[in-house]
This record gives sequence, C-alpha cells and structure tokens, in this order.
Amino acid sequence: MLHPAQPILYIVVPCYNEEEVLPTTSGMFLEKILSLASQGRISDKSRVLFVDDGSQDMTWNIICSLARQDPHFAGISQSRNRGHQNAVLAGLMEAMDRCDITISIDCDGQDDINAMDRMLDAYADGCEIVYGVRAARDTDTFFKRFTAESYYKLLNLMGAEVVYNHADYRLMSNRALHAFAEFGESNLYLRGLVPLVGFKSTSVAYDRRERVAGKSHYPLRRMLGLAFDGITSLSVRPIRIITVTGLLISLVSFIGIIWALISAFTGSTVPGWASTACIICFMGGIQSMFLGVIGEYIGKIYMETKGRPRYIIAEKTDNLAEKPEA
Repeated sequence: MLHPAQPILYIVVPCYNEEEVLPTTSGMFLEKILSLASQGRISDKSRVLFVDDGSQDMTWNIICSLARQDPHFAGISQSRNRGHQNAVLAGLMEAMDRCDITISIDCDGQDDINAMDRMLDAYADGCEIVYGVRAARDTDTFFKRFTAESYYKLLNLMGAEVVYNHADYRLMSNRALHAFAEFGESNLYLRGLVPLVGFKSTSVAYDRRERVAGKSHYPLRRMLGLAFDGITSLSVRPIRIITVTGLLISLVSFIGIIWALISAFTGSTVPGWASTACIICFMGGIQSMFLGVIGEYIGKIYMETKGRPRYIIAEKTDNLAEKPEA
C-alpha cells in the first residue's frame, strides 16, 4: 500500500498532572514537528495532540495556552481520570480521521523523541505499525528491570502477543487505526491489542532517559494492576492452568484417599491433627487463589457486558472544534 509523501502526523501525548514537565516537553514536541515539516517529511498540518486525563492541577490550562500560542498544538480533556490506556485511546480515536499517522508518546520526556525519524523511515518503507523498543534498561533499578523483563516473558508464556520491552511509544498508520477501532473491549491493554491488528510492522530501538521534571504518576500499585490486566485481558491460559492444576490435585487427593483407606483397614493409622490441618490449609489456599483468578475473569466479563464508554471528552481546544473533513 502506497503512503503519502508528506503525511499528516499527530503526536498523541497523554497527560495527567503534568504541569511541571509540560512547559519543557511541549517545546521538544513542537521542535520535532517543525523540523520534520521543514525537511518535507511530514505535512505542516501535523499537530501535537495533548490528552488531559482528568488532571487536578494546571495541566489543561497549560494545554489551552499552548494551543492559543501555536496552531500546531491541540488538546482534548477527558471528563474525569480514566487511566493512561484510555487516555491514549481517546487521543488515537480523536486523531484517526484527521491525520495519516499517529505517534503516541508519554509526556515526561523519557522516550527518545528522535526515534520518530526512524519510525517515519519504516512507515515510508510500507510499515503500518512501528514499535518503539527500549534498547536497554540501564536506568532502571534491579528490581524494576527484573520484574519488567520477567513480566514480558510471562505474557509470552501465557500466549499473549506482545513486543518485548515495548510500552506505548509507537507509530500507527490511519489504516491500522481504523482496524484497531474495531476492537471494542473496555478492558484495555494496548501493548497486547495493537499486535493483534496485524499488517506490516517493525521495531525501532531507542535509549530511555530520566524524567525531564516532576514525579512519575505510575506507582508500583498501578503498574501491578496494569500487568494483571494485561494477562487476564489477553489470555485465558490462567483458567486452563487452574483446570489442569485442579485435575492434578484431584488425582493426588484420590491417591491419598486410597492410601488412607488401606491404612485404616490394616490398622496402621496414627491419630493426629497436624497432617489434617496441613491438608485443609493447603486446599483452602489453593481454592481461594483459584476462585480469585476466576472471579477476575468474571468481573471483566461483567464490565464488558455493560458496554460503558471507554472515554468521554469534556472539552477541546478551539482548533479541534470543527469536524474533520470527510
């Protein structure tokens, strides 16, 4: 499929309480847009689209001010905080009918913005999706590096299609975005859903830096929640593991019953509560864990059946007020 020579690019930037970092990184994004446009690689109609995810600070005011100062800036504000994945989705869907390609990137300046050049090269070569992949995790602590790498391996073991060491820094063509829009689930894990779209894709390696300013809004609790959502949203293998484990425990229990009956008939049993207590505690723990995993899946099914909107846009900057041309 032929791609336009000067595609309209929308850089989608989710923001949550980023008043400290936004004044700095917004200039970096604008500089990149202007540089690529001056080189004739993208259209001058390209934009930086900020998505305010229900921030409680001055983030939205800063976005509106940027949009008034330069038409290359635009922004949408969600009605409330809905999480990083929904914020990225809102930006992608808003940009879909306005551009030829999107590049989603976090606001904190950690992702190397110059990797966009190589993403555009891959797009020009016919790729519909280009994943930004971390070349190394030298800036992470040992704990974060070990858990992150183990998590990607676990996801692949569970049968989920994910790109190793890829977060949400990626290029998607308009064609890929329209195909992705057909995915209607409310339990979002974009890193696992986007590879399911298919089409020609590749990866671009880059080095990740420290935050330009401010603090991370993704504590360990939210990271663990996203990780568990990724597993349960993309794979039913945990349910199958439970089934197989249950069968194995049942088999062992059946052998134990036969052994107990033989011991009783031969008169070699010894009264005692320790063995009984251990078995009860073990079985109780296993059953509680299994019920928890099954309950997680049932909860996701429950939320999916409600069909609630995945995002609600409360406000837009003036340069997004008009509807895109058909």
